[in-house]
Amino acid sequence: MKNNNIFYLLGVLLLFASSCAPKLTPFTQDLYEDYGWSEAELKKVQFYLSSPITLRRGVSSGSTEIISGKIKMINGKQMEEVVIESGTPGVLMFQPKTNRFAISFEEGGKDRYLMFGPNPKSNDRFVLLAKGWEKTQGKITYEGKTWVTPSRSAYAALMVDLRKVKQVSVDTRKARGRSID
Repeated sequence: MKNNNIFYLLGVLLLFASSCAPKLTPFTQDLYEDYGWSEAELKKVQFYLSSPITLRRGVSSGSTEIISGKIKMINGKQMEEVVIESGTPGVLMFQPKTNRFAISFEEGGKDRYLMFGPNPKSNDRFVLLAKGWEKTQGKITYEGKTWVTPSRSAYAALMVDLRKVKQVSVDTRKARGRSID
């Protein structure tokens, strides 16, 4: 009988814990259009990354200033690498176009952002955008420098917790004007 109580208690705790966890949904063009959020409202939305993104770039031998990431040796070359794990929270920095989002996943500079936009091949999910995709990699601008990322990063999408997204609101007031006394 004690074992049954323990299993029942564990089941209840598991159910409770899973109900508190965010239920992430892909951020899509339809979701964006349905809610009609302004840039100010979108800056209050917590975004998450669906899958990891790895950025790499070669570091010249005379370079000593490494701001983010870590240094690795790959095929005898010194490389700087930035890894953004799946589930990493991010925020909207700005919108260069209506359906383009500059999302930052780390502190430390205004140039630390990646561009996301809807992709029809991915059910209009907002996925990582690049200057260009080749078979094995894409070229990305990050921190004002050119980096490469594996082609699998092309499917890294923005996710949102719809329960919290629906709570986003903006306080608005209408100025009535002023008259001379």
